[in-house]
Amino acid sequence: MTKEAFMIEEISKEIVLLLMQSHGMIMAEALRTLYTSDTYSRLINEATGLYTQSTAYVYGYLSNELATGKMA
Repeated sequence: MTKEAFMIEEISKEIVLLLMQSHGMIMAEALRTLYTSDTYSRLINEATGLYTQSTAYVYGYLSNELATGKMA
């Protein structure tokens, strides 16, 4: 596993936990929410560099996307 893939996996794991805690989602719902989001598409695209940001930063993008239906 590359360093980049590891970082993406760690951020993804932490975001799923945050979705479960803050939105009361079950794990399957949190995973589906993350994996179908534009935020996740950008997170896994190494060219964007989003994977180098903190979990809180990426979660902020996802929260905005969930609230408005679009990326910031």
